[in-house]
Order: sequence, then structure tokens, then C-alpha cells
Amino acid sequence: MYDLAIIGGGPGGYVAAERAVAKGLKVVLIEKKELGGVCLNEGCMPTKTLLYSAKLYDNAVGGAKYGVEAKEVAFDFSKMMSRKQKVVKKLVGGVGAKMKMFKVKTIKDTAYIKGRTQRGIEIATAEEEIIASNLLVCTGSEAFIPPIPGLEKPGDVILTNREILELEAKPDSLVIIGGGVIGMEFASFFNSLGTKVTVVEMLDEILTGMDSEQSAMLRQVYAKKGIEFNLSSRVTNVDGNKVTYEKEGKSVTVTGDKILVSVGRKPVVSGFGLENLGVELFKGGIKVDEKMRTNIPNVYAAGDVTGFSLLAHTASREGEVVVNNLTGREDRMRYQAIPGVVYTNPEIAGVGLTEEAAKAKGIDYKLAKLPMAYAGRFIAENEGGSGMCKVLVGAKYGEVLGVHMIGNPSSEMIYGACMAIEGELTLKELEEVVFPHPTVSEIFKDTIFDFGH
Repeated sequence: MYDLAIIGGGPGGYVAAERAVAKGLKVVLIEKKELGGVCLNEGCMPTKTLLYSAKLYDNAVGGAKYGVEAKEVAFDFSKMMSRKQKVVKKLVGGVGAKMKMFKVKTIKDTAYIKGRTQRGIEIATAEEEIIASNLLVCTGSEAFIPPIPGLEKPGDVILTNREILELEAKPDSLVIIGGGVIGMEFASFFNSLGTKVTVVEMLDEILTGMDSEQSAMLRQVYAKKGIEFNLSSRVTNVDGNKVTYEKEGKSVTVTGDKILVSVGRKPVVSGFGLENLGVELFKGGIKVDEKMRTNIPNVYAAGDVTGFSLLAHTASREGEVVVNNLTGREDRMRYQAIPGVVYTNPEIAGVGLTEEAAKAKGIDYKLAKLPMAYAGRFIAENEGGSGMCKVLVGAKYGEVLGVHMIGNPSSEMIYGACMAIEGELTLKELEEVVFPHPTVSEIFKDTIFDFGH
């Protein structure tokens, strides 16, 4: 008899398992593939590993701007891909080692929920029949394939985020359907390596949900680097390596050696017996409350399977909320300070409300923004680069509502804004915080100072 059974070994599942055992619960973690989930194996980590290789190559090519000139600069695509695999293997091993260290019972198999009885929640695996007092579902998400003729099945030409990470050779041309985070990160990587990249996006701007002004700035940066953007363009057909889309009533066809389908992800809610519990779904995902409880007692869900915030760090925090409530600590999930990052070059990072979201909610706000060039460290390390920091605060109390940045290294600075929003800090309180100098992070404080001047 287990106190907690967890289906899915991604960031929501393995973090919850670790926290639960540390608090005295008997836990079993069931994962049918490799520990780490999509993020570690097919998403966050392999893509960031490749993007770092591309960034090093970009820096080497542009080294003359810094007085460092290499006579010959070349990249080895196969070595980039093999290093990516080495990093993934090491991280998967690290998660496994942690599970052993915390004495989490781990089963590598497909779980099947048989139902809920007086004994508890019954789950079948090839290794053992499991009975648990509580169940946490962390089955994650998978690439969404839209019902467009020609996209029925990924193959040699049509790829999702999974298949593109297994390429053995760099394509000369790549058409990306979808200008979201995943699409733009792959666009960035392959553009750096000289691939002709074409992005076809149905909406009128890339990176929906991020600050639209900064999304446009990033698009303009990459347009100058040679990426072709087709916005407000609805794909109607895919035939081999040809993508046909409609724009302003006209039909246009573009071609690519490979086609990446990146139009979103969908929760995995079938194939493991969830229907046997009668769990309520909402918009394709498992419906939960602020404590990550489903409509069925003792059944919880965390991560992408809820269909709400499909981010690894969100999943980890949701898993913690479940464990805290199971072990006597009152906790609830809050989403007002969940950061979003796009690891392009330059990076974009944001947290809290965008201007568009604040207007849609009818929230009265004040806005300040500064070029990243106001930070001396940014100028020193980003020759010819541009960027921006934008801060939204409440008009009445001056509390931080949102912070959005474009420019390197935004991903490493955004956590400070997360803390400010989570802690409901005001302008006055932030003005008294000392930032290290010289750092790019000083741009946050400089922007805040701009509210009063």
C-alpha cells in the first residue's frame, strides 16, 4: 500500500516524488519511457543544449566585433547532436540517482488505472499491482497535429519537436508551421547554422502571450538575419515538402527540405485508464482546483495534463502544492508570477501581466520602459545589440504587475521580477533594493526609477 502513486516521471512527477518521500510518504513513481518527461528528453534540455552550441557559433563568427577574430570558424552538426544526447543521458541519470537516493520506488512501465475501491486507487503495471491512497496524474502533453490535409502523420519530411531532435544532417531549408516558443527556438538554431528558415504563423504576430512589442522586436531581428515570416497566414494543405497557406485571400506555396509542425501541444489524458475514475476534463485537460485536486477525492493532477500552463517549472510547483497539502501544509497554486522564456538569441523573458492582458482585464496601470543599453554590462557584452526592459505597475498602489525583457541574458534575470510580483512589492520597496554593479539586471531598477522622472 502506497501513500501516493504518481503516473508520469516529468518535472511534475519526479519533483513531487522527491518532496513526498522527504516528508515521510511511501511513494511509487511510474514512467513508461525515461525519467524527466518531455522537458528533459524531447523539449527544454535538448533544445537549450543545441541553442547554446548555436550561440557559441554566433559569437565565434562575430568575434571580430570584440577584438577576437578567428581565421576559420566551422560547426559540426553531428557533434552538436551527439553532445545533446550526452547531456540528456546525464540528466536522466541524475534524476534516476535522485529517486534512488530518496528511496522512491520507480517502475518503468505503462500504468493502467483499474479504478477506485474501498482499498484505494488500483493501478496495474507489469511489475506489480499497485494500491495507493492518493494518485497524482502527471502524464504531460504531446505535439498537437492540426487537421490539415497532408499532416496526418509525421515522417521523414514532416517533423514535430521529437523528430527534429533526431536529425542526422542539417537541412538546407526548413518551413516551420507556427511561430510560438518552440517554433522560434528551432528557427533561431537552424538560422544560426545557415538553414533557410520560413515561418508560417496564423496570427498577426509571433510568440502569442509574450509582450507584443518585444515579440515584434525579436521578429525584426530575425528578419534581418534572413528568416522569412509569413504572418496572418493560415496553412491549408501540405503536399510532400510543399506548404500552402492563405493570406489576404491569396494562396501561396513555400517549400522546405523539412517541415516542422509546431502549433501547440495537447494534454495526454488517454491510454492509461483515466476514464475508469470519472475524472472531469476541461478544454482537453484534467480540471483541477487551486490545490490541484480533481473532482474525484484523493486524485490530483499536475503539469501539462491540466492544459493550463504548459511549462516545466509550473509542473514542478504544482507537484509541490499537491505534496504540501497531503502532508499538512496548507498551500495553493498561484499563476500570477509564472515566468515565460524564449531562448532565442537574443532571449525574451516575461512574467506577470502584459499590456494587452492588463487592458483586457480593465486594470489601471502605469508603464515604464528603457533600452537595455542603459546597463553598462549589456553594452560591454552585446556589441551592436539592442534590447528593452518594460515594467508595469498598478496605478493606485505601485505594485509590480508585469516585467518583460528582450536582450541577453533575460532568462537569468527574470526570477527577480517573479519574486517582486509574488511578494506584491511596490515601487518604493524595490527602490530600496541594492543591485550588483555592473550587471545587466540593473536595468530592472533603472526602469523602475524612470516612473518618477
